[in-house]
Amino acid sequence: MHHAEPHQVAAIPKPDKILKLEGISAESVEAHWGLYEAYVKKYNEIMEKLPGSDRGAANQIYSDYRGFREMLTFAIGGIKNHEVYFQNLSADGGSPSDALAAQIEKDFGGQDDMLTELKAGGMAARGWAWVAWDWDWQRLDVYIGDAQNTFPVWNATPILALDVYEHSYIRDFSTARPKYIDAFVANIDWGDVSGRWGRIASVG
Repeated sequence: MHHAEPHQVAAIPKPDKILKLEGISAESVEAHWGLYEAYVKKYNEIMEKLPGSDRGAANQIYSDYRGFREMLTFAIGGIKNHEVYFQNLSADGGSPSDALAAQIEKDFGGQDDMLTELKAGGMAARGWAWVAWDWDWQRLDVYIGDAQNTFPVWNATPILALDVYEHSYIRDFSTARPKYIDAFVANIDWGDVSGRWGRIASVG
């Protein structure tokens, strides 16, 4: 059977801004970035091996094909979640754009209300909390996921991603997740988040 060339991806450039955060150390960020790069490497490895997997032996209990496909979604989540997360961070946080602030007001009642929901989501989740735009229902909401491949909902686009795996905070905060979440919120790059919202709003 003919197979197309395996799709490959490259890590995004590391933003300088993420090494200058308030309350989250450069050492912690560097270690965290290394995990993101590992997801990129594993995605590429899986895509190289997937064409040789026996489709005829695929089954839901155990098969190479099942393993590759399952881990592929885990690697994709690890890449895309971390890219939003890192780009969302900056010590020069700023404020939401007027357009984003208006949508937050409509869907949450205000910025403080949205952040309350996000913080609660971060405490409830085992892996991630996102603020995402639901294209079908035309609203922002907070979603949580317990692993890299538990995505919020179909047809939703995250504009803000909070990593709550222990690796994201253990070096700086031990097991004090609430303190880490507060530090994350204090370092939100609202210019990046507003830019993501602007691209969504431009599509309508």
